[in-house]
Amino acid sequence: MLKGLVIFAVLAKARLREFFTKEDGEVNIVAIVVLIGIAIVLAIIFRGYITKLLNSLFNQVNSTADNAIAPPDA
Repeated sequence: MLKGLVIFAVLAKARLREFFTKEDGEVNIVAIVVLIGIAIVLAIIFRGYITKLLNSLFNQVNSTADNAIAPPDA
């Protein structure tokens, strides 16, 4: 049992070392950060339009939901 844990620990240590020394994902992280930054800037620029659009959509959903719940006129 102890021998199995030692082998597992050695393998885990080797994979952890490989994970931290591997530099392939570094460019992807930078690209993701840049895309998130662009999305935030666009959201700030079009904040008014986005707010109006969402308010319109939610008002339409609420009115449709109210009509669906209301009893039919007899």
